Amino acid sequence: MTPEREVISEPVDEVELPSWEGSMGVLPDHAPLLAQLQAGQVSYRVGNQRHYLVVTGGFAEVLGEAVSVLARTCERAEEIDLDRAKRAEARAQEQLKSEIGSDTFARAGIKLKRAVARINTHSQRRV
Repeated sequence: MTPEREVISEPVDEVELPSWEGSMGVLPDHAPLLAQLQAGQVSYRVGNQRHYLVVTGGFAEVLGEAVSVLARTCERAEEIDLDRAKRAEARAQEQLKSEIGSDTFARAGIKLKRAVARINTHSQRRV
């Protein structure tokens, strides 16, 4: 869920999330948890079918049998504009080269991570 929309609400068998501590898997009967998310790929499995999304940060809460993700933004793999993501990646890489040590450098790193997550997630879409 994002401030603008509910992206998915369905029973799933497994969720993988990009937490700041690393990739985090959630299976049934997981311990209660609150985790901060970084930009990256979220995947979830329903039966044998895996689905992919990209988030640009937020929080995940695991309580009982429910996983709630509150993300700044979220896109399904098939919603990603690959050309736009590649342009954003190139811009972020240029900023990283020219802004070493500045506040812009840190922001460029975050932008690069978002762009790469979108590109990688786009490649996981179902055609």
